[in-house]
Amino acid sequence: MLKHLKDEPGLRVLDIGPTSPQNINFLTNLGQSVYMADVVHESLSGEYEVPSEDGAAPGFDTQKFFEHNLNFSGREFDVVLLWTTLDYIPEGLIGPLIDHLHAAMTPGGKILAIFHTKLRGPETAFCRYHLTDGSEIEMQESEPFLVQRVYTNRNIEKLFSKFSNYRFFLAKDNLYEVIITR
Repeated sequence: MLKHLKDEPGLRVLDIGPTSPQNINFLTNLGQSVYMADVVHESLSGEYEVPSEDGAAPGFDTQKFFEHNLNFSGREFDVVLLWTTLDYIPEGLIGPLIDHLHAAMTPGGKILAIFHTKLRGPETAFCRYHLTDGSEIEMQESEPFLVQRVYTNRNIEKLFSKFSNYRFFLAKDNLYEVIITR
């Protein structure tokens, strides 16, 4: 992904995570335009929960959520930095978020997603991710959110079934990275 960002100036990048001034500076210095969205924090605020009528888990008002947090005003993105977002957000938002991203990406656009391999442990802290000029991504612990689920490769392929390609990479710190192409 770093090679793609360095080789293709003028990309529109959606960085989904806590705002990172380092990422904004890094990406704009590469000639990219950046749009930021803190999806995890907003989705866990309780503001978008819809009470269930039968005692089941509450639902999620995805339309209101997207209007307030991911209203792109017709913008399309070439790159989405999804980070570990899907590990933390409410279940009712996962499918709609992936569909929303698919609709907001250019054909051939790429998503960088990171997934935890364990539900609990020191490496499952919710982090702000910072791009660097090298192959490392810096992680800075953010808020004390718990990982809600762990995905297998097959789960990820099903979630992103509308997309055309997936490349899985095992990373350190009980994480793995996936590059997903629209």
